[in-house]
Amino acid sequence: MSRYTKEDIFRIVDEEDVAFIRLQFCDIFGIPKNIAIAASQLESALNNECMFDGISIEGFVRGEDSEMYLYPDLDSFEIYPWRPQSGKVARMFCNVYTADKEPFMADPRNILENVIKKAKDMGLTFKINPQPEFFLFDFDDEGRPTNRTHEKAGYFDVAPADQGENVRRDIILNLEEMGFNISSSHHESAPAQHEIEFKESDALRAADMIMTFRMAVKTIAKKHGLYATFMPKPVEGINGSGMHINIGAYDTNMETLFISDKQELTETAKQFIAGILYHVKGMTLVTNPLVNSYKRLVPGYDAPVNISWSSSSANRSALIRIPSKKGSAAMIEVRNPDASCNPYLAIALLLAAGMDGIEKKMTPPASLSFEQTDDPGNTLPLTLGEAIESYESDIFVKEVLGQSLFDRFLEAKKSEWKDFRTCVTQWELKKYLEIF
Repeated sequence: MSRYTKEDIFRIVDEEDVAFIRLQFCDIFGIPKNIAIAASQLESALNNECMFDGISIEGFVRGEDSEMYLYPDLDSFEIYPWRPQSGKVARMFCNVYTADKEPFMADPRNILENVIKKAKDMGLTFKINPQPEFFLFDFDDEGRPTNRTHEKAGYFDVAPADQGENVRRDIILNLEEMGFNISSSHHESAPAQHEIEFKESDALRAADMIMTFRMAVKTIAKKHGLYATFMPKPVEGINGSGMHINIGAYDTNMETLFISDKQELTETAKQFIAGILYHVKGMTLVTNPLVNSYKRLVPGYDAPVNISWSSSSANRSALIRIPSKKGSAAMIEVRNPDASCNPYLAIALLLAAGMDGIEKKMTPPASLSFEQTDDPGNTLPLTLGEAIESYESDIFVKEVLGQSLFDRFLEAKKSEWKDFRTCVTQWELKKYLEIF
């Protein structure tokens, strides 16, 4: 059931003195884009008549057929609470359509919706609970972001050691005004590292919420004179930032499909896990898309390295673990993604892989006990280069993403990897310059 009608949107805009509406979408890398319209143009936008030139958007069309249309999702309408309250600013997430009024197949939101539709055809409904981590750093004297902080706080510390406490409070209050159901927040293990957890939601809304979360955190942190970054590993020698993705599966009656009445994992859950583990190497370029992502995925820093799973909630070395086995709260936690990913594509691939495991009745490897370490013979890609090789050879990933997006993503990441390989780093200069 829809949350809003067109009439509802017109009424809210009028009653709340909304002056501008941002029609938001993203490129293939999850970088937010928007077209801002005045309230006077709202009717045209709600009739799907807002057009833009897709030739300037990364991963979109190249050539003459660049005219595209934005179809707003009415249920995503929210007012930005951090903007001025006189002449307010609201936003709606949009799907991208072609000039022929057909869904644009390289639009990340459309790709996720296609996976959700397949799930519905299989009698499945998914709930997603993302857990994005981020750092709050200082600006330098010229207003440029740094990776420096004055605090030394650690896991669950409080003020005055935790110097970001008031920033988190402000972020939470703003997010709650936008409909987020915040469950908790805390200081993470590394200095200046934080996590804010919000309750699970359906897959499409969860991806929208990640996009909103990243924008809100960065905007509000700047108001406090700090720079927020979701870069996976901004400082060497400490834990990096991940975005664990918790997934719950339910039937048409919203009964859990992952845990039995005896509080044991079902065969459906094991097949879903097997599907993710089978396809995870090919998906890693999307779930961990940066050169820097692989500086986080190393031993000793509370991040998964090997391809394994554990039914023990206490085993945090596994790629997949089961944090809870309590009825409808039972979810599967995938621990390798980070918040630099495109959330629409990452969630689409994880769900599609799990469903492939269900359809093919895959069997996962043996679960790790609490005491067991991972099998070192089966690891995630160690570098962006290895991730590119795994992605390029995975037909399944290509089928989910579609040929156009698959190729453009690959082309861009190959270019990024080439740039990195030709870069002389400070580590190399420090290591070799005086010796050789």
